[in-house]
Amino acid sequence: MINCGGLAAKNALLMQIYADITGRPMKVSRSDQTPALGAAIFGAIAAGKAASGYATVPEAQAALCGTRLEYQPIPGSQAVYAEMYKLYRQLHDGFGTAKWNGSMFNVMKDLLALRDRQRQA
Repeated sequence: MINCGGLAAKNALLMQIYADITGRPMKVSRSDQTPALGAAIFGAIAAGKAASGYATVPEAQAALCGTRLEYQPIPGSQAVYAEMYKLYRQLHDGFGTAKWNGSMFNVMKDLLALRDRQRQA
């Protein structure tokens, strides 16, 4: 995934969390003005190769676009987020669905255990 904009460029923690949660690398666009760059690329194509130097969008993208940072998922963190998401879904179903008939006795205990494991790590 390629991310662009202020949060992607300025918030390394958020990008790492995204990578950990999704289990996919998160790349950050080389340009801080990615939407404007996209508009400029289409303008260059409309102007024609003689005026802009580019005949096609892929040709212009290859020359003008790219990434500058990449955040890789951390397997241990990814496992913790997966565990938290399982508890979140249990809470959602318990409070957010009319026909749920399970139990939530484990949620707080599991969250405390998760916290304690992370403090020791």
